[in-house]
Amino acid sequence: MPLNLSAVGQESEPHEHAWTSKDTLLYAVGVGAGLGDPLQELAFTTENSEGIEQQVLPTFAVIAARSGPGPAWGDIDRTKLVHAEQGFELHRPLPAAGTVRTTSKVTGMYDKGSGALVATEGTAVDPATGEPVITVRSAAFIRGEGGFGGDRGPKSDWRKPDRAPDHKVTYATRPEQALVYRLSGDRNPLHVDPKFSGRGGFEKPILHGLCTYGVTGRALLHTLADSDPARFAAMSGRFSSPVWPGESLTVSMWVDENGSGTASSQTVFFQTAKDDGTVVIDQGRVVVRPA
Repeated sequence: MPLNLSAVGQESEPHEHAWTSKDTLLYAVGVGAGLGDPLQELAFTTENSEGIEQQVLPTFAVIAARSGPGPAWGDIDRTKLVHAEQGFELHRPLPAAGTVRTTSKVTGMYDKGSGALVATEGTAVDPATGEPVITVRSAAFIRGEGGFGGDRGPKSDWRKPDRAPDHKVTYATRPEQALVYRLSGDRNPLHVDPKFSGRGGFEKPILHGLCTYGVTGRALLHTLADSDPARFAAMSGRFSSPVWPGESLTVSMWVDENGSGTASSQTVFFQTAKDDGTVVIDQGRVVVRPA
């Protein structure tokens, strides 16, 4: 069965998603918080440190906003599917424990020739008031599903600034990082099962793209927003190469000199790369509110 093109525009049924303090703590550890120095980032890794109130990493938004099942995309070989793009907008900081009501829809199925790109958008609202909490946008690339004659999709206007980064920081990952991150909900065997990842063309299990995304988000939060989640408004990027658990990630950041954003926010472009220079998250944008 080919792609189910009729899924485009269909919205999932509303789904309530709740999380606990333990969930947000586990997520923080899963994306490397406290690695190297367990006494750093205590606001994100503990709930009972004296004088420190628990806070939530902004990238937990992609976990909190997960929706229920939507229309089937077709008979897809899951070993051929990789996360291609991810973005989110936070309308307010996330609580350590909370509940949202989520919906999502497929916004496009694009023909990339060698494969198909399936784009989705979701919203998470406060169940009591209906006020927006999170908006998420993502895309998945499915190898071998292209060639159906569809639109290739919109082009990005992102350009790497022609100058040295304004900020550059390197964060480590652990060899067992995927084993920890998967406990936040993504149990895809691609990240732990060598037989499954081998069928997908990988020599060994790769790190979750959203784990790389979370490590990157920590670097952006601490470097650009003084570790204050209330200042972290939005983040987006395109996954461009796999990461092996245990590799280090360097995040390069360029403050937008053209003044995009508003009087109440600043846009910063970023890329995340491995030690050998391979870019693993490209076309990155983050929006930061002033202190």
